[in-house]
Amino acid sequence: MKNFKISKIVGFFALFTLGICSLYAQDNFKLPAYETFTLDNGLEVYFVVQKEVPLVHFRAVFPAGVRYDSNEKSGLADLTATALPFGTKNFSKSKIEETLDFLGASISTSASTEAATLAASFVNKDLDQVLPILVDMITQPTFPSEEVEKQLQRNIAGIDQMRESPRSVIGNYFNAMVYQNHPYANPASGTKASLSNIQTKDVASFYKRHYTPSQSVLAVVGDFDPEQMRSLLKTSFRGWTSKESSSLATQALEAPSQAQVTVVHKADARETTMLIGGIGVPRNTPDYIGIQLINTILGGRFTSWLNDELRVNSGLTYGARSGFSALKEGGTFSMSTFTANETTQPTIELALKTYQKLLEEGVDEKTLTSAKNYMKGQFPPDFETNAAIARFLTDAFVYDIPLDYIDTFNTSVNQITVQRAKEIIATYFPSEQLQMVFIGNASIITPIVSKYGLVKQIDISEDRFQ
Repeated sequence: MKNFKISKIVGFFALFTLGICSLYAQDNFKLPAYETFTLDNGLEVYFVVQKEVPLVHFRAVFPAGVRYDSNEKSGLADLTATALPFGTKNFSKSKIEETLDFLGASISTSASTEAATLAASFVNKDLDQVLPILVDMITQPTFPSEEVEKQLQRNIAGIDQMRESPRSVIGNYFNAMVYQNHPYANPASGTKASLSNIQTKDVASFYKRHYTPSQSVLAVVGDFDPEQMRSLLKTSFRGWTSKESSSLATQALEAPSQAQVTVVHKADARETTMLIGGIGVPRNTPDYIGIQLINTILGGRFTSWLNDELRVNSGLTYGARSGFSALKEGGTFSMSTFTANETTQPTIELALKTYQKLLEEGVDEKTLTSAKNYMKGQFPPDFETNAAIARFLTDAFVYDIPLDYIDTFNTSVNQITVQRAKEIIATYFPSEQLQMVFIGNASIITPIVSKYGLVKQIDISEDRFQ
């Protein structure tokens, strides 16, 4: 019995010590040491040396996002990013695939709204084999017409597949409403009509205009020798210069002047999928951490108000959430959920009632403290990997985020009071002219939502989002 008691005491103190260490780690979490420099061609470079595992993460970001698409050829940014590994001056598509597969290296390319990205992870001993391929994809892609055309046809076929899943396309309808004529309204996938207007020469032209070193950024994170890497990059990128400008005039985001409702008719729908919200904030908004804290309470975690009310308490849905999609010049705020046809009305009403509670009552101290602990607990794991650190550094460059964001995160969270939370809610969470998109059976939805704003109806089979 005595030994059992001693074991319990030892166990208690072990858990207590572990808890204290965990809290200390949360409160003292910092961005790892980094260095930054600029190559002669204007490419901004970040180095973070992490020796724990023999891996290197390489992340290059270019001013070649979806916002640079034209309406006539939307989908071009995404196609261009996808086509970077299709072949280069010195490596064929098959050679790239065979080499990277043999080495166990991973590579991905994509285009988001603001920028395009090429990311790769590999074992540090393979640097001499992997780096030349990555550099060639960035500086000398050839865009073989046969491969580009095949990808283009896949993208066109994917449009129909996307429309079978309301949750895959609802964001495009919502962005078209909120962003209106701003380039942020461009759908990454394009439309069938816009994709049909694209030729291989358009891909090469888009690359030439937008994949420019002077407005691009590269982060290298992992186990490598910084002096060796610096020398390799200087030599490798020496011939890559900015021949054309990829600048795009800043365009102010204007909040919608009236409440609007888009009903997207899907005749065979058994449920209604919805997004409700409005204009959001730029990513570098000084109150961004406070905004995320309040959103955690509303719909940013499983125990959020929206999920509790719509899923746990009422059983109207399997999930409900909210969030801010923040870009360089602005963004959106939205609440999202889905429900069976017959419960469409109570779901909408309960979602709006829950949101109204936030707007009118704010949050109390207990709720705020819980959200603070949750955010601080979730924060360190978000930046534990090489890829995550590289993503932060390139995001900081693209979105003008202060590099002390990580170091000051916990302090910023702790400083939010109940009164400050109320001010943040009043300032950043839209309360008027809400924009709503519903995908489902229009005959069921339209009579219910007509009271919320000017209603526009689109059939999901139509080749447009507005």
